[in-house]
Parts: sequence; C-alpha cells; structure tokens
Amino acid sequence: MLPTVVLTHKLPPDWISSLDGRVQAYSGPTDADKLAPELEAFLPDAEGLLSLLTVPIKEELLARMPKLRVVSNMAVGVDNIDVAACTRRGIPVGHTPGVLTDATADLTMGILLSAARRLPEAARDASEGRWTTWSPTGWLGADLRNKVLGIIGMGKIGQAVAERAAGFGLKIIYRNPSHLPLVEAQFAAEYASFDELLHRSDIVSLHCPLNVETQHLIDDSALRKMKSTAILVNAARGPVVRTDALVRALQEGWIAAAALDVTDPEPLPPDHPLYGLENCLVVPHIGSATHGTRKRMAEIACENMLAGLDERRLLHCVNPEVETKI
Repeated sequence: MLPTVVLTHKLPPDWISSLDGRVQAYSGPTDADKLAPELEAFLPDAEGLLSLLTVPIKEELLARMPKLRVVSNMAVGVDNIDVAACTRRGIPVGHTPGVLTDATADLTMGILLSAARRLPEAARDASEGRWTTWSPTGWLGADLRNKVLGIIGMGKIGQAVAERAAGFGLKIIYRNPSHLPLVEAQFAAEYASFDELLHRSDIVSLHCPLNVETQHLIDDSALRKMKSTAILVNAARGPVVRTDALVRALQEGWIAAAALDVTDPEPLPPDHPLYGLENCLVVPHIGSATHGTRKRMAEIACENMLAGLDERRLLHCVNPEVETKI
C-alpha cells in the first residue's frame, strides 16, 4: 500500500506531480489557516505531512499522527512548526530555503521604492481625479542615492537585497548575529550595533528569522530611535514588528513610512488602522509569489517528503540531528 500523506493545502497538480504513484495524498483547501476538518480522518494513518506556514503544526496535532515519519514545510521559515516536538519524536522537518531568495529580494526593493516614491498614494490620487496638472511640489518622495540602508538579518535574502540596493547607490550597514567579512567586502557594507543601525538608517529593512530574540524586535523603543524621515520595510515575519507600536509611529510621525509584506496578525482585518494610513503600504505576503518560485518551492517540499518516507536524508532539513539515525 502507498503511504498516506496529508497536504494542509490544495496545490496545483503540476507542482506536486512527483508524488503521483508514490503516495496516497489528501489535501485541504487552498486558503487553509488551520487543519481542515475533512483531513482529520486521515491523521491516524498519515506517514507524511506537507504543510504551509499558515497552518500551525504543534504538539497536539503531532500527537494525533502516531505513524508520522516526516514533516515538509513549503516555506523557508518553520515558525509554524514545533520543531522540538518533531525532534523528540524522531521526525525530520524539511523546508525550502534558497529558492525564494531572488523573488523576495525583488519584492523588497519593489515595496521599498513604492514607499520612498509614494507610488500607491500618487496612483490613487491620479485615478480619483486629484491629478489636475504637473505640480512642482506634488507627491514628493525620497532620493535613494547615498542614503543609508540598514539591513537586519544578512542571510541569503538580506545579501540579495544588498546586491540590488547597491545598484541604486544606497550605502549598506547591517546587523547580524556575527560579522560577515566577505559580505562587507562585496557590498562595502558596515557592521553596526542594533541601536546604531536604527539611528543612522534612512531605510531599515528586516530579513531576520522569527524567534524568541526577534519577536517584537521593532517596538516602541526601536521606532523612536529611527529618523523621523526613515522608512521601515518588513519582508521577514509579521511579529518581528510590534503592530500597535508601528501604528503609533506612523500616526505621530516617529518615522515617515512603512512598507510591509508581512503583518501581525496575518492577514490584517479589513478595518485595521494600517490600511487607513497613506504612509503605510501593505501587500499580502507575496515575497515568493512568482510562478517559478512557488512551483519550485512545492517541488522541493515534495522532494523532502519523498526522501523522508524513503528514510533518506532530506534535501533541506532544519533538525538534521534526527537524520543521523538514518
């Protein structure tokens, strides 16, 4: 018999075609934000779980899957998964790093530029009839050349953003758990303390993982240390920024603008005050949303899944200590 695999979300058939004839797959709805009730019946026999970041994979769910042998997350981050609980059960957890680096960096630059040049506001004013003539003082934005971009989290995505930002003449400073001499040499980047980065940056761009150290890293205190002309960009995870503090900062002019690909909560309710602020751009977590990137993410998630079911090492595993038993 083919092993039973539960997919928390329905994915396009050509994205997961490698599973055909290898597993018996059962999928939830496309827009699931929790495990769909119709999947409950398959949990006792499920040997594999392919998840997306919107569905929590926690202790309680794992306890209802006694035959589970592998969890494969179609995301670079695994903050939706209780990795420690999986490790205790000897279950490898796969993820999909690397493939979304360029797409997320492109999106970061897109929303950064949109906020700096006030594109959403200008487009809205044009479509609603407030563009009556060319105005020398209308919709003035920020110049980028020689401005300071502070990158928090200089991993693959942070470095890809630095590469793109250098082409716009931005000066790079960064905060990371450790110095990166090769990166510093490549981008003429300067290592900075957290407070120094906040004080000096004209744009602060977040690319750090979500963990106990980074949750609410950008709070009232951090936002008050930024320039009143600064722009905050978040393409990492929503809870890295304290949302209520950001609302106050934008309303009271502590900073000039924000551009967010991720929010906390996610999604924001339609009546959330961030949507009503002209100096805040919010897009629906689309950093990896290109045809090629999302398809490749699904393919890697399937590769991780099949490797775990075959008791082979995963292509990308976040708890490799489990795999030492393989």
